[in-house]
Amino acid sequence: MAEVIRPTEAFEQSEPYEALPGGAATLRNTTDRDAFSHPSANMSFERELDFLLGKALFEKIWVSSPSSTQASDGLGPLYDARSCQACHIRDGRGQPPDQDGSVSMIVRLARPGGGPDPVYGRQLQDLALPGHAAEAQIAVRYREIPIELAGGETVVLRQPEYDLGTLGYGPLNGETVFSARVAPPMIGLGLLEAIPEQDILALVDEDDRDGNGISGRANWVWSRDGEQPMLGRFGWKAGEATIRDQSAAAFANDIGISSPLFPDGWGDCSAAQATCRAAPHGDGDIRDTEIDGAGLELVSFYSRNLAVPERRLPDDPEVLRGKQVFYDTGCVGCHVPKHVTARLADQPEQSFQLIWPYTDLLLHDMGDGLADALPEGRADGHEWRTPPLWGIGLTAEVSGYSRFLHDGRARSLLEAILWHGGEAEPQQTAVIAMTPADRAALIRFLESL
Repeated sequence: MAEVIRPTEAFEQSEPYEALPGGAATLRNTTDRDAFSHPSANMSFERELDFLLGKALFEKIWVSSPSSTQASDGLGPLYDARSCQACHIRDGRGQPPDQDGSVSMIVRLARPGGGPDPVYGRQLQDLALPGHAAEAQIAVRYREIPIELAGGETVVLRQPEYDLGTLGYGPLNGETVFSARVAPPMIGLGLLEAIPEQDILALVDEDDRDGNGISGRANWVWSRDGEQPMLGRFGWKAGEATIRDQSAAAFANDIGISSPLFPDGWGDCSAAQATCRAAPHGDGDIRDTEIDGAGLELVSFYSRNLAVPERRLPDDPEVLRGKQVFYDTGCVGCHVPKHVTARLADQPEQSFQLIWPYTDLLLHDMGDGLADALPEGRADGHEWRTPPLWGIGLTAEVSGYSRFLHDGRARSLLEAILWHGGEAEPQQTAVIAMTPADRAALIRFLESL
């Protein structure tokens, strides 16, 4: 197995099974706008019925309480979206707000020790039910930063500056910091969850013992699902340990929907927001929580089984040249190409698959340019989890736009690379100094993923 997942040193042709980044679960021959919305290709018909039920709950539009539709009430009272799909449009990535609001982007809050803001909680909600004040109206503007590249090209980066508008419940605590986050794509989550913990921890090198300038750290977080500290895998800073943790936290913070893991009907409303807490909620009628355990499990099953699309043209000469540039530049130090998932009797779709996500799932210092000052678990303000790259070349097709990085500031893959700093500054410097032909090949490779 170690031989199989060792990074290649040959670039004359693609590697065996490289065209199937999700192993046997890979979605074949689909590159249209719904390419991120299909079930694992190796799923049985019987389990596909659960996938479709989970999909219906993922797309459900929640309504306020009390309501005659008692299986769908409980929205808010403060919220960012009315459904999971509203942020993860066609199961893809979100984008920053325009003049119409901030759906598909949220603003996280924390104080230096990682605790919530005493009034606004862990997240700003920019929408509210009638009779309640929204917490803020979020707008963004950009400061342009030109970068000169070898060969005469100039790329203009955009540094976001946020305006939270009129805060509905008074000022933020003086110690509170905030971080804007767009919704990440949903594909391949179950395969990432199935990578053995020991394989991820084997990549940790906090003291940079090998001297390569890369010192990935594991994020350890409290898992409500596992009821113990666990390795963080999901979210921009690996702040959630399991898909069930991630799903329940999104229901609570984004939509204001309670679940067995977050049983409070008022979602993220703090004790200082008494009107919100006293409002009618959707639990206690026909359900113990607004989404019950069975519903949460179906949404988690759906999220676990959104298939990774097949690679495009992995043997194209330009793609192979770009792959070698990617490897030679040292990008695989964080974007680890291959893993083998654990043997899982109860998850046949994810069990013992060779996968190509291009991530180590570890935290890395990405420099001052991307720093947000917001702690999350062990992650500090400079650290971000290495995001998977599979499917990244289909972003524009699925989402209708190309926005990359945690806050969507990058409008292209090249812009995203040029924002790399900290541990990745040598790679950023190398890309700036590359010949235009090598840069074009690198981008072509990324677009094939």
